[in-house]
Amino acid sequence: MNEEFRTHGVTENTPKEILLGAGTIHKGLKFADGKWNIKESLFGATSGGNKLSIVPEVLDVEVDGALVKTKGLTFKQGETATLETNLLELTPELIKTLVIGEVVENSEIEGYDLIESRADIKEGDYLENIAFVGKKTDGTPIIVILDNALCTSGFEAEGKNKNAAVMKATFECYADPNKGNLDKLPYHIYYPKKAVETTPDNGDENK
Repeated sequence: MNEEFRTHGVTENTPKEILLGAGTIHKGLKFADGKWNIKESLFGATSGGNKLSIVPEVLDVEVDGALVKTKGLTFKQGETATLETNLLELTPELIKTLVIGEVVENSEIEGYDLIESRADIKEGDYLENIAFVGKKTDGTPIIVILDNALCTSGFEAEGKNKNAAVMKATFECYADPNKGNLDKLPYHIYYPKKAVETTPDNGDENK
């Protein structure tokens, strides 16, 4: 009785469809000549995982007499796409990106790079893209790319004994006014297609 009701949602495909691990973060990830530039685009090592958020912003129109949310009266009014990461490696270029500053060409102290603030956001402060690459339990990659990424979280590091300092950084995706309408964000999610199982054609045995 009631055998059609199950106590779980596990199917034969479940073990293959799980996203496993922290993934890797990339800057300027591209697909060219039949392959991704995975190694060349690595942004650096991370510690503590990464968090990707793509959230549509919706407006529920209020209508007199409609006391509940009503299908057809909800409209998409924008979206946000962010990538939060915990960076383990620290470089002058990374600090410049986090604080939206600049590396001074001639530091007055020999042996040191000097990073200072800048009043304006320039074109070069936007990364061409920042990307998250994760793997499913079947080994296939899931790739999410956020174009025109700008770090909006700043630079914060906390040093502790017996712990490596980790820089928390949040990158947001921005639309480009020179590339089409400004009603959607340029993010791209590449999800691997399922392999199509085919039965070998052995011919018509009745022939």
